[in-house]
Amino acid sequence: MGLVRDFYGSTVGKKVAMAVSGLMLVLFVIGHMAGNLKIFAGVDPSTGDYKIDDYGVFLRTMGAEMFGKEGVLWIVRVVLLAAVVIHAMSGIQLARLNRKAKPEGYQVRSYRSANAASLTMLYGGLFLVVFITFHILHFTTGTLHFSGFVHGQVYANVFAAFQNFVTAGFYVVAMALLGLHLYHGTWSMFQTLGVDAPRWNTGIRAAAKVVAVAMFIGFSAVPVSIAVGALPAPVETRAPATH
Repeated sequence: MGLVRDFYGSTVGKKVAMAVSGLMLVLFVIGHMAGNLKIFAGVDPSTGDYKIDDYGVFLRTMGAEMFGKEGVLWIVRVVLLAAVVIHAMSGIQLARLNRKAKPEGYQVRSYRSANAASLTMLYGGLFLVVFITFHILHFTTGTLHFSGFVHGQVYANVFAAFQNFVTAGFYVVAMALLGLHLYHGTWSMFQTLGVDAPRWNTGIRAAAKVVAVAMFIGFSAVPVSIAVGALPAPVETRAPATH
């Protein structure tokens, strides 16, 4: 533990911790978006259930023989929570170190040249914390669903929720802020690791934009499609996917 503490106590250690935790979160977001897009796959003829409902069953039962129902899911949740805490702590501590190391005039020029993504990192990040909390209470526990939430019936729950244009709009706004956060966060991660040579910058920025735009479109496609009537109302499937 002492070695880990000493390593994290250094600037290099904080940079590595921030980069690794950030990469873990980006990979999770990509996987989560891919799972959400199963809502467009319709009903699986082999099971009679919506494919996104079967996907929800898979998430809740994977590794059940060893860890019990939802055991692996809770392990993933704990790891992701730890990644969020480490990422936030490392970012705050590095920002403080940078402010101490740079003259005041440089800070002013840096602020004026910052783009929209960097200026929304703080407040956008706080908003995303609120959104994540709401999202869990909305679709995981159903506490704030208020539209006939049924555990396991993912398609029906999502469809009912996004009949409300205010809710759909709230999710789209949250995804726009997520896109900005991902763009600036991905770019900053490479800068933090010192990979910011002129010959790499164009490619890094382009990759960061692609990731951010893809996440925004992928996540927003679900509420928008339901709100405008592009996805059909749920039909009764073989059985509620609650197992």
